[in-house]
Amino acid sequence: MKHKSWHLNRRELLKGGGIALALPLLNAMGKAMGAISNAAGEGGVPKRMLVSYFAYGAYMPDGPSGIPAPKKNALKKEHHPWSWWPCKDAGPLSFNKSSSPFAPLKDSISYLRGLDHAGGWKLGGHSSGDVFATGADMVGAEKTNNISIDQVAARMHGHKTRYPSLVLGTEGGTGSYGSCKTLSHRGPGRPIPSLHKPQQIFNQLFNPYTGKGVEQVRAGLKRDASILDLVLEHSRSFKNRLGKEDKGKVDEYLDSIRALEQRVERTSKWTHQPLAEIDTKGLNLEVSHKDPEEYIRCMYDLIYLAFQTDSTRFATLMLESEQSSNSEMWNYATYVLGYKGATHDIAHKRPADYSGQWDQWRAQQHAYFLQRLRDTPEGNGNMLDRTLVLWGSAHPHASHSTKNYPIQLAGGNHLGLEHGSLHEFVGARKVPLANLFVSMLNAVDVPVKKFADSTGPMTEVLG
Repeated sequence: MKHKSWHLNRRELLKGGGIALALPLLNAMGKAMGAISNAAGEGGVPKRMLVSYFAYGAYMPDGPSGIPAPKKNALKKEHHPWSWWPCKDAGPLSFNKSSSPFAPLKDSISYLRGLDHAGGWKLGGHSSGDVFATGADMVGAEKTNNISIDQVAARMHGHKTRYPSLVLGTEGGTGSYGSCKTLSHRGPGRPIPSLHKPQQIFNQLFNPYTGKGVEQVRAGLKRDASILDLVLEHSRSFKNRLGKEDKGKVDEYLDSIRALEQRVERTSKWTHQPLAEIDTKGLNLEVSHKDPEEYIRCMYDLIYLAFQTDSTRFATLMLESEQSSNSEMWNYATYVLGYKGATHDIAHKRPADYSGQWDQWRAQQHAYFLQRLRDTPEGNGNMLDRTLVLWGSAHPHASHSTKNYPIQLAGGNHLGLEHGSLHEFVGARKVPLANLFVSMLNAVDVPVKKFADSTGPMTEVLG
């Protein structure tokens, strides 16, 4: 095979100003290459949204997929005290042992049983978390994800705050197919790395200049903008020499450069706005996974502060990662239950009360966050009234079923939502989880009619 008379160097376009950005690996490179505004002033009190995911599912013994069996089955008549679902039948909420931390929040929460993503059915229980916030169909050759619900909202309203969104996870990074460590995706095949170090998250939110003067920061941003302009200009000089596949790769790369350019531009803009003043009393930024309760609550506290200061309005939080054995969080059930084994093993090797107690402990951490929002006055209500909080997982943890996700929705009482019930979507009433996403986006002023495989809004949660 005759080699082309020209070759692209991966750093060819990108030298200058003391920095270099690497091109994606292209076929043309040959085998030699390696083989604010505080936007409360714009339209009133901010509307916010958090999507929080917990790995390894929840204890749902009520049926093969956590759905109550027919009443004729005498063994299934009584609701299990440690079931993740607070009560057996659809209707007004009552609370069992597992869900007891949410009892004081009854009027601000709803449970939704029978929802799932069709795109996750063939992924396997411990892989379906990959598409929790996107509803993507990733079966087949294309292992790409779609845009996540938080990023849809950020595209419309992210310019109103210093940061379009906040992406957190207890393990950090993006992970891999089947073991994703982030919920957020900008688009097909473009996961957003999650942050997991409290001090790093705090600095990014409230101390982004890290000791530099504002003028020094602005000068650096101006220099970066010039370099990025040069990269984009030079890219057009060689793109026509590429094959179709390579052109596609370069287009994706240029999209990333443009996104970086936009980030530089917005950061420069926000240097003219004062940073939020934060009361850090009681905030331990040195906490680690070795104290999981303090660590998780610190992550929730950081989200709370980001919302309270209107630094961002949209956030995701991934608690653990499916099929991951590299994190201290994998074994932190030892801290909670004294059981020396992986979190996953609780569902398979221990009695029901272990599973229930583990679910209860996770409920305590999430209830802590919801209660803090509700205890904070805002406008003619509280912060929870104007914050949607989706909390759930992608399977019952013992059956590995990819249907009937454990789903709780909280907040938004002043955004048109009505709470205090368990809603059931089974049989003829079966609807996709994406219908809930449509209603959530509409509630935060993102007027969409469609998300993933949705068939319309979910009116059951509306007042």
